[in-house]
Amino acid sequence: MGSNEEFPVCEDTVIVTGFGPFGVHKINSSMEAVKLLRGLDVERELGIQLVTKEIPVEYDYVKNEIPILWQLYKPKLVVHVGVSGMAQELTLETQAFNKGYGSLDNTGNLPEGGVCVEGCPDYLESSIDMRTICQNVNSSTCGLVSCVSTDPGRYLCDYIFYSSLCVDKTRTAFVHVPVLNKPYSAIQLAQGLKLVIAEMLEQVRKNDRKQNPA
Repeated sequence: MGSNEEFPVCEDTVIVTGFGPFGVHKINSSMEAVKLLRGLDVERELGIQLVTKEIPVEYDYVKNEIPILWQLYKPKLVVHVGVSGMAQELTLETQAFNKGYGSLDNTGNLPEGGVCVEGCPDYLESSIDMRTICQNVNSSTCGLVSCVSTDPGRYLCDYIFYSSLCVDKTRTAFVHVPVLNKPYSAIQLAQGLKLVIAEMLEQVRKNDRKQNPA
């Protein structure tokens, strides 16, 4: 849902995922915001191909499908978005954890041994400087407040973030958003995500130019 797989892969593909419904979140604000990104002209303004995906709240789906997304699109940046019932701000996660997954998903399943990727480190950090992005968001005129977190929660949000960090931590990010209208609407969240994605993309492009100067 929400993908544009008919388009050819280009150099600056950006994948943005949101989650489907789960638990008390019958409408998941993460996907509601992600769905609105295309209408904010992000492709033209940022010079990207935008790929959006709704992710079922299922460990097996994430384990099987996220590596395929990376292989298929070879993205410049991957931003996973999830809802947090405790969040009141755009929450930029800095790291994800490999172990301790004990909460059942929508299918009643757990990852084997409570582990995301067998044989990998206990935690991985994104190379993207979330603190600088947070400062830039809070000094902007977007009207949203941002904060930085070091614990994405040992559920599907943490699990998908770790899965992508295992592929490439230099171009992987995770953003927690609040429940709709507590305090932000879906369009406000989408506008905040657009700003965050632009900041992340600038960092990744700059780092890539350093690694591969023309």
